[in-house]
Amino acid sequence: MSLNETASGERLHIGFFGMRNAGKSSVVNAVTGQELSVVSDVLGTTTDPVKKAMELLPLGPVMIIDTPGIDDEGSLGEMRVAKAKRVLATCDVGILVVDSTVGMRDSDLELKAHMEKRGVPCLTVFNKADLLDKVPAEGADFIYISARDNEGINRLREKIGELSKKEENERRVVADLLSTCDHVVLVVPIDKAAPKGRLILPQQQTIRDILDAGCTATVCRDTELEETLNSFKEPPKMVICDSQVFGKVSRIVPKSILLTSFSILFARYKGDLRSAVQGAAMLSRLKDGDRVLISEGCTHHRQCGDIGSVKLPGWIRQFMGVSPVFEFTSGNTFPDDVSDYALIIHCGGCMLTEKEMRYRSRVAQDTGVPMTNYGTAIAALHGILKRSLSPFPDIQNELD
Repeated sequence: MSLNETASGERLHIGFFGMRNAGKSSVVNAVTGQELSVVSDVLGTTTDPVKKAMELLPLGPVMIIDTPGIDDEGSLGEMRVAKAKRVLATCDVGILVVDSTVGMRDSDLELKAHMEKRGVPCLTVFNKADLLDKVPAEGADFIYISARDNEGINRLREKIGELSKKEENERRVVADLLSTCDHVVLVVPIDKAAPKGRLILPQQQTIRDILDAGCTATVCRDTELEETLNSFKEPPKMVICDSQVFGKVSRIVPKSILLTSFSILFARYKGDLRSAVQGAAMLSRLKDGDRVLISEGCTHHRQCGDIGSVKLPGWIRQFMGVSPVFEFTSGNTFPDDVSDYALIIHCGGCMLTEKEMRYRSRVAQDTGVPMTNYGTAIAALHGILKRSLSPFPDIQNELD
């Protein structure tokens, strides 16, 4: 992935929902100007969520998601409906497509209420308006269109843009912690898990955010960090490292220099750093047999010495002296019921949307289960959590 490409987790996610044969797929194809979804008069043609990353004017980089009908039947149908509702956790904007010749039905009303409960801005799109004797005027949260005749599609794009602007949130990875011309050192270990020929996404995004702030960045491996620091006339403002070399880096970097990790920065960028720090306190209270969920947002092939499935469990056993039962999820898989877990440790979520990360955090909070993330947990296990929070003195002081 190049620095110019927009990651899935940074794209505006637009989900299209509705009952079977309301014309969701036709609306998706009309909005995008592409044949993304199969269109048919047969009920339930769309059986799984269909995703497409694209540029959509005037919105820019988006992820379009077409979902199965929310009135699908049978045991398989129930699974498809569950998948469709699960997509809501990732959506920034929800489009509810309704057959205008039939009107809103109970399933439509339930889904709209479900969107409102999750805080997903919803636009109701009454499709097949070409079959009406008279087309009503649009409202603040609904519009009449005809996907078949392409009527109202440009206005629909505009309405989606209006909703998406309400969701805009100026989030920065690190730039808000810096002043113009500050210098930052990024420590990037190169091991079997590092993709050949490129940097991983959190490192790319952090570098770009530093440059956007008018600052400079030096990237080095942990093996060259000490020599790199000694080569500067003036010390850098901050050092950001990969979590797995936290311990080593903390011994090299003088305490006068701010130190944190990519994962801790992303805990703040995609979620709630304070909650992650509070969740890390559970590490010292774990007992033998406690269930611990370790969850990753991506689906990469796990390498020997994988940080999530190997190193984190090993450090917990080593430093905490207990043997919990570790369970693992990846990608879009995350349990709706986490009440049986003593602790959840999540990755930084670079491949997930902010909405998805906050949903997962809320699932944990609603059941009273502590949730932390990789970088915060690793810093706590190595006894350097307070040091790693030096860029965030308000949270750091809470550890006193």
